[in-house]
Amino acid sequence: MATSSEFRSLSCKECLSGAGLDFDFTMAFQPFVEVGSARCFGYEALVRGPAGEPASEILAKVNDSNRYRFDQACRVRAIQLASELGLEGILSINFLPNAIYRPETCIRATLEAAAEVNFDPRRLMFEVTEGEQITDHAHLRRIFAEYKSQGFRTAIDDFGAGFSGLNLLAEFQPDYIKLDMSLTRNIHQDPVRRAIVAGILATCNALQLGVIAEGIETDEEFVYLRDQGVRLFQGYLFARPAHRALPAISARGLELLLAAR
Repeated sequence: MATSSEFRSLSCKECLSGAGLDFDFTMAFQPFVEVGSARCFGYEALVRGPAGEPASEILAKVNDSNRYRFDQACRVRAIQLASELGLEGILSINFLPNAIYRPETCIRATLEAAAEVNFDPRRLMFEVTEGEQITDHAHLRRIFAEYKSQGFRTAIDDFGAGFSGLNLLAEFQPDYIKLDMSLTRNIHQDPVRRAIVAGILATCNALQLGVIAEGIETDEEFVYLRDQGVRLFQGYLFARPAHRALPAISARGLELLLAAR
């Protein structure tokens, strides 16, 4: 997490220009879709290199000295590009909790960017990945509380990919959890995955949390999870991420979604 000596609130323009970063990056977008709808419920902004290089190449350049600036630049660039592309629905942005020193101050550039392009901040969702090593749980609680007070939606990404998901859920109740593809892959053929996911869905239902199933690639995966009550989906069956563009729902994905009404 950034220390007080490293922290300085950045302006929207500084974040957009990548001030203090010695590498460039942009965003790809992948939709998440809703059963019964022909429109995308929202899009996740995914880090990419300027020429479409994978996220891993960019994230390998993030370290303790530039994590805060990178996190802030991601938010502003995602909002600016989403507005340019005419994105409708929810814009979901991954955030690095260890990069945020004071959430109420760090949000300033995010709100400034949204106001500049007339993007309703209530359409923003922030995802923290289960794989993110959280050393200060009280700090993450403050982040979630501040985000909720601003009207942002929150999500735990990659739920089930690591070992901390249930602990995160016990301490922080987001608006959504995103079932990781390690649980959804071939779930229709795997009784162990089906049992685990059934427990997660029952917990989310009891806590009134939304569920987004990630990594959906086949009709069978979609149909099984849909029949278990999942309403939101993300994966190649519906659309692959598009570099600096908003991909449309595939013809097959659209057929499945509308047949499920």
